[in-house]
Amino acid sequence: MLGGGLAGLATASCLAEAGFEVDIYEAKAFLGGRATSWPMAGVPGEQDSDEAELVDNCQHVLLRCCVNLIDFYRRLGVSDKIVYHKQFSFIEPGGRISSMRRGIFPAPAHFAESFLGLKFVNFREKLAIGRAMNSIPSEWRKRKDLDRITMLDWLREERQPEAAIQRFWYPVLVSAVNEELDQMAASHGLQVFWLGMLARSDSYEMGLPAVPLRELYDAGALGDRVRIHYRTPVTAIQIGDGGIVSVECGERVHADYFVSCLPFERVEKLLPALPVEWGAFAHSPITGIHLWFDRPVTNLPHAALLDRTIQWMFNKRGGRYIQLVVSASRTLSEMPRQAVIDLALRELAEFLPATQLAKLERAHVVKEIRATFSAKPGLEALRPVSTTSFPNFFLAGDWTRTGWPATMEGAVRSGYLAAEAVARAARVPRSFLIPDIA
Repeated sequence: MLGGGLAGLATASCLAEAGFEVDIYEAKAFLGGRATSWPMAGVPGEQDSDEAELVDNCQHVLLRCCVNLIDFYRRLGVSDKIVYHKQFSFIEPGGRISSMRRGIFPAPAHFAESFLGLKFVNFREKLAIGRAMNSIPSEWRKRKDLDRITMLDWLREERQPEAAIQRFWYPVLVSAVNEELDQMAASHGLQVFWLGMLARSDSYEMGLPAVPLRELYDAGALGDRVRIHYRTPVTAIQIGDGGIVSVECGERVHADYFVSCLPFERVEKLLPALPVEWGAFAHSPITGIHLWFDRPVTNLPHAALLDRTIQWMFNKRGGRYIQLVVSASRTLSEMPRQAVIDLALRELAEFLPATQLAKLERAHVVKEIRATFSAKPGLEALRPVSTTSFPNFFLAGDWTRTGWPATMEGAVRSGYLAAEAVARAARVPRSFLIPDIA
């Protein structure tokens, strides 16, 4: 197994269950890939503040519709470390708050009451949004051109007012798919709203890890059949007449089957012979901004921030530690660290006035330049499946053809699909993938 991110761990857990002996070769000293935590000095004002603590590189969330990710957490025995929230809020500059939550009506009308009470869109805009949402169930999976047009194209077709696009569709979709509306395939946008918002009355509930991400990945939970080799990057792959012979990772490693769970740019360098259109893949960045204040600045657990660069706010510790997220953050990629912090503080003060009275004790910026692949139109057909032209070499990773955009759910789905492919090749077929909720 090449790589110990979510795809690699998901693959390993399934193959171990099926009786395979699995070795994971991970370049880092910890598991989780891009959904992990970094050790940093302690929080200001806390006891033992000189000790390092784990801080997530960026806030990762799941929804109830992420059934394979939820199953994976069950496999690791960490389901109780995910806290689900039944309400999410939108804050306008100036501090006015609107919230959405499930009401008395069944899906897909379960948001009707709270949706009508939203303050940041007017009645005409709500009618337009409602009309568009009503068309999603009939168009998703049925309309054949959704992967050839952008989400913005689709919204224009649905005659969405600009305020509705920027204040309603944008905060949900850009954070979910990590791409701008004019560069995002409409198929992914409709999928997010159908599965995450409409298909089931509880599918929208947001799950947030109650512990640092790295603490979710207990190697021991994978069982005795899985061995993890840390700080062991794979540097070369040897090809033979019958497929892949071995991989080089400080020593030559032979195996019956090999599964690459690496990002596409790493696979291209290691095995350019794979018939994949590498040039079709590009990255989309995410920026996480961590702010520690000397006092609480909010009691909201999280909120979408409207009309500004910063898109989401997460309350990480009693209102004193705030994490901000900017998806598709190309405008911040080249910005100096202090300029990003200054921008974040300036904008945050418009939403949380208490920050103006608080003292910033510490700040940290994490720019994930290669956070996800860009889910642009036309790419879906080019994403490779689990099997390859080499009979004993398989692919996993959120960039492969999972049926989902680049999410934790997509990564786990890829691992389950790769494990099924290996099991079929070994003539011990097993099923691991859980179907979508609708």
